[in-house]
Amino acid sequence: MSAADLNGRPQNGTGARRRLVAAGAKVGPLLAAVAGIVAVWYLVTYVVLSPERRFLLPPLHQVLGTTLGNPNVMAPMLDALGQTVGVALSGLAIAVALGIGYAVVMAQSGWAEKVLYPYAVILQTIPILALTPLIGIWMGYGFGARIVVCVIIALFPMIANTLFGLQSARPAAHDLFTLSRATRAQRLFKLQFPAALPSIFTGLRNAAGLSVIGAIVGDFFFQQGLPGVGGLLRIYTLRLNMDALFMAIILTALFGVAMFSVFAALDRAVIGRWYGRGTP
Repeated sequence: MSAADLNGRPQNGTGARRRLVAAGAKVGPLLAAVAGIVAVWYLVTYVVLSPERRFLLPPLHQVLGTTLGNPNVMAPMLDALGQTVGVALSGLAIAVALGIGYAVVMAQSGWAEKVLYPYAVILQTIPILALTPLIGIWMGYGFGARIVVCVIIALFPMIANTLFGLQSARPAAHDLFTLSRATRAQRLFKLQFPAALPSIFTGLRNAAGLSVIGAIVGDFFFQQGLPGVGGLLRIYTLRLNMDALFMAIILTALFGVAMFSVFAALDRAVIGRWYGRGTP
């Protein structure tokens, strides 16, 4: 056995241990959070609630056993989840396009920001429950109305974060572009947008989570067409079908976490190493 082999084995073992520790550091907190939620769930079910009221929060194994093996429950639930995914992704795409475009217009001059920003604030502060009746009257109670609700809820984070990012470029960099006689488009695409990328991705992560909420709210109030998860939540609540209700909530939570995780991973892949947030 050569000296290189003897020296190589500890190095390979050390590298494997480092990767294992790094993976544990990423997955460990998530597993701990899930374990904490499950522990609190069982604590409330078996300790806090009396046997007569235990139907209000059935244990997790009962929820999974009753729903996962029952195609009469899971088939419509998965179909509804597909509808909700479509609404959330459509609303998120529209909110991203509108939010970035609105922020770009405001970033061009101070008077544009003073005129346009209050409208974004007003749209954010009006309770969505106050707008849903008007949306239903104006647009009907189908797929389009659900998307509008989703856009309204997810729009403001894109506007606020993109505007902040576009305005975060250093004055010295603006002076350099001025000396170079850069056009407004060159300043926007070569200076302001690169400086705004971290803020834009922050807005994306927030808007992704809010788009799921908006899709469920739209499903809950607008019942025409194929039902979404929000529509099933309403049906299960009226019927006191607690097992199916909690299973729908679990699927919705998993979808929301997946949406957030996708954009967090995209953030790390696009700008993580640039700003020192990537994995080594």
